Amino acid sequence: MLKEGNKAPDFTAIDQNEEKVKLSSFKGKKNVVLYFYPKDMTPGCTTEACDFKDNHKKFKDTVILGVSLDSPERHQKFIAKHELPFDLISDADQKVVNKYGVWQEKSMYGKKFMGIVRSTFVIDKKGVIRKIFPKVKVKGHIEEVLQALKEL
Repeated sequence: MLKEGNKAPDFTAIDQNEEKVKLSSFKGKKNVVLYFYPKDMTPGCTTEACDFKDNHKKFKDTVILGVSLDSPERHQKFIAKHELPFDLISDADQKVVNKYGVWQEKSMYGKKFMGIVRSTFVIDKKGVIRKIFPKVKVKGHIEEVLQALKEL
């Protein structure tokens, strides 16, 4: 289980354009908000993505990366539909969600299943996790993330 103060696990994955994104490439340059969400085009995930979009200008010196298991093509549609100004990572092989411990057992309507637990990691320019938001509630989350960035 990752803790605040740990070095952020590095990864290389593909974005919506099938371009490789390597977390460590931002080290020394930008803070990173790495947010994990269950699925493109669903109500909570759309609200969260649009909250990041609507507040994008407030994220100075910060890269926002959304991560789900959705395909690059689905990410492209999601980005186009909602005019998202940041990249979405496709983690179909579940390597990133497993490194960050967000692939967990969930339950809905009494059924148990594995899925992404909505979580956000604020990573500083040195590659250190400064804040972890587990089991995120979408409402008010942007304000929490922006406050965490102010404290860096």
